[in-house]
Amino acid sequence: MIEFSAAHGPVILLDPTSVLDIGKVFVGCVDVSPGRAIPDDGDPRIDHSLEGFLFTCGPDHIRHPEPVEGAGEGVRYPLHGSFSASPAENVVMHRVGDDALCCGEVPVRLANGGHARLYRRWRIDGVTGAVSLEDRLVNDGDRPFAPMLMYHMNLAARLFDPGTRLSGAMLEGGALPWAFGEGDGGVFCVAAGNAGEAKVRLGPVASLSGLSLTVGFSTKTLPFLQVWRNQSAPANVLGIEPASHRWTKRPDLAAAGELVPLQPSEAVEYRLSFLFAVGE
Repeated sequence: MIEFSAAHGPVILLDPTSVLDIGKVFVGCVDVSPGRAIPDDGDPRIDHSLEGFLFTCGPDHIRHPEPVEGAGEGVRYPLHGSFSASPAENVVMHRVGDDALCCGEVPVRLANGGHARLYRRWRIDGVTGAVSLEDRLVNDGDRPFAPMLMYHMNLAARLFDPGTRLSGAMLEGGALPWAFGEGDGGVFCVAAGNAGEAKVRLGPVASLSGLSLTVGFSTKTLPFLQVWRNQSAPANVLGIEPASHRWTKRPDLAAAGELVPLQPSEAVEYRLSFLFAVGE
């Protein structure tokens, strides 16, 4: 892991062995990642990634395995796509004033035999403590593919209390308890809105001195928000997931014209940010 921090803000451990994703995140002295309190989906790539605060689903698939279009019988996209466990290259860290930056590239072999490269740029604002991510995904292969991407942000639900709530303009009524739904789990996926940028807030969290987490993302390429929770022991986790596609099967997305191919040499960009702060 690579320690990544600025003059102010969280201490982040980036994983160069898997997409330069985020492992642990320390807010003060508290690690907000779920660790081993996660469900076991039977895929060691994802099991490793789920332990951390953020892993990147995609770039060719974002949910559970489905058949690869036009491939042989039994050929399926891997769970949450091909990214996970892809190592980063050309990782560079530097400071600009109080800010910290980390850049890297992630080559990935796609399930359809194609190839893509992710150009990733992390930044921590040393004044506000805000963390931002800029991703540029390039099809550097010889065949088109439909890009799909979801930022899978996992938090340790053991930290939450009855006053911790989810809020955002995209949510029905504007807010709901973090333990939404019934029983030990729940999931929903909603349109994030048409304002260009969406924000969803989780908090306040008493165990984090009353701080709230605000997640922002560009709705141009991430027009949906998926949220899930799992409190079926030993799991105890909440996921906040900006996503490129609604929650339905690939054939339905294709029939609706929502699987738009990225041609060789073409690129698509994604933006995400998060901030732990009082009243935010």
